Amino acid sequence: MSHYFKDDPSLPDDEKTIRCSLLGHDFIFKTNAGIFSYTQIDRASQLLIEQITELSGSLLDLGCGYGVIGIALTKAYGLQLTMSDVNPRALAYAKHNAERNGTAAKIILSDCFENIGESFETIALNPPIHAGKNISYRMYAESYEHLNPGGSLYVVIQKKHGAGSAANELNKIFGACELLYKKKGYYIYRCIKIK
Repeated sequence: MSHYFKDDPSLPDDEKTIRCSLLGHDFIFKTNAGIFSYTQIDRASQLLIEQITELSGSLLDLGCGYGVIGIALTKAYGLQLTMSDVNPRALAYAKHNAERNGTAAKIILSDCFENIGESFETIALNPPIHAGKNISYRMYAESYEHLNPGGSLYVVIQKKHGAGSAANELNKIFGACELLYKKKGYYIYRCIKIK
């Protein structure tokens, strides 16, 4: 069975166009089969975009899919955007969407942080739950190593997908985990790398 977090070039084309307004800006995103939530913007991603405020500096959209989180935040706050994913098809669409929506972005094909050397002010993550807890926890731990001192990791996760255990893991890694949002089964956490 194919999943959005795998490189599967055998997937058929089923290209979609998503038009939306986020943070006061209008966007047009192209997506395709084999990319997470390719028929509509995922509710968790939308909530994450809405809850992250007043950003500056560098942003990593980790596991970016077709780029909605990073592109929307960068358009709103004028960030230096990096988008990474393990899925080459997703990255091709993220690159296209960044250009189409007037957003500069560095694109990196990477399994978690395998090909990412730099550090960031902010990392945004809607973790690939179906890839398994080990992958998500690896993303949390490696995010800590790739944040600048004082930088923040934002994670969105549903209660049914293990929000409680994710918070425990984030607390272990960062020493603290702030609950920013909790509603209708969705949780958004912010973790700060203490200087």
